[in-house]
Amino acid sequence: MSSDYYETLEINRNATDADIKKAYRRLALKFHPKRNRDPGSSQKFTQLGEAYDVLSDPRKKATYDKFGEEGLKGGIPLEFSSDGAWSSKYVYHGNPDQTFKQFFGGDNPFADFYTNDLPLQFSGLQPEVMKTQDSPIERDLHLSLDDLFRGCTKKIKISRRVMNDDGCTSSIKDKILTIDVKPGWIEGTRITFPKEGDQGPNSIPADIVFIVRQKTHPLFVRRNNDLIYNIKITLQMALTGFSVDVQTLDGRLLSVPINDIVHPAYKKVLSGEGMPLSKDPSQRGNLTLTFDIEFPKKLSTERKHLIKQALSLKD
Repeated sequence: MSSDYYETLEINRNATDADIKKAYRRLALKFHPKRNRDPGSSQKFTQLGEAYDVLSDPRKKATYDKFGEEGLKGGIPLEFSSDGAWSSKYVYHGNPDQTFKQFFGGDNPFADFYTNDLPLQFSGLQPEVMKTQDSPIERDLHLSLDDLFRGCTKKIKISRRVMNDDGCTSSIKDKILTIDVKPGWIEGTRITFPKEGDQGPNSIPADIVFIVRQKTHPLFVRRNNDLIYNIKITLQMALTGFSVDVQTLDGRLLSVPINDIVHPAYKKVLSGEGMPLSKDPSQRGNLTLTFDIEFPKKLSTERKHLIKQALSLKD
């Protein structure tokens, strides 16, 4: 659908948000299919819905004003969206009744307009709008294993649409959200900031939800509250014993003697040296040492003989 949204709503480009709402209210009531059976009224009603959907949203309106319908529907590069413009490709949902109901509220917008099948006068009518909350906005929060071990504070700046004091117009403002990361939080932990999304005259702001995503650690692998530390050892070490030093996440150096014969499935479990439990940080999971045994690629005849001789000895 190619048209000038301002012409559709019969307003000029200097129209305020209040002017846009007033124009849509008047024309939507005039051309609604339940009241107007004239040819073309249904198409006009759809055009009004799309025009209002764009011009009532500051970001879409900013894109339309600067780049026209082609930029709005074709998308613009992200570097041009710093002024609040809508950078995604816009597609109207095509349901003008939905736009109408969201504006006036209720499943039957005309319920308050008619009594005994006689139309009432619409001038000055301000029906109560039934507000619905927008869907939650989810964002990943990437944290290091050290952050999740010790706990930390993260401050995140968001930009959102905020209604002005007049209740009709809005502006884009920044806000800092503070997240107190608790020791022991796991992958997938959700932190919700209620109603911190964009504000609108006829909707409840969406909740903003941050979801914990754990970064890869160079030494440890996490499994729930346990930590896995893998060590490469030689065959000689596996057979004769050795000691391994492990630098823990809280800065301690553990010297762990291994006196057993190490086979591929062997594990050394250190109780209480894993991640803190989020519900009780004084309690901790385990640290498990696993081993990769490096076998020699080749052996001389003499060394093979010595190994056979050593393994054939009885205790």
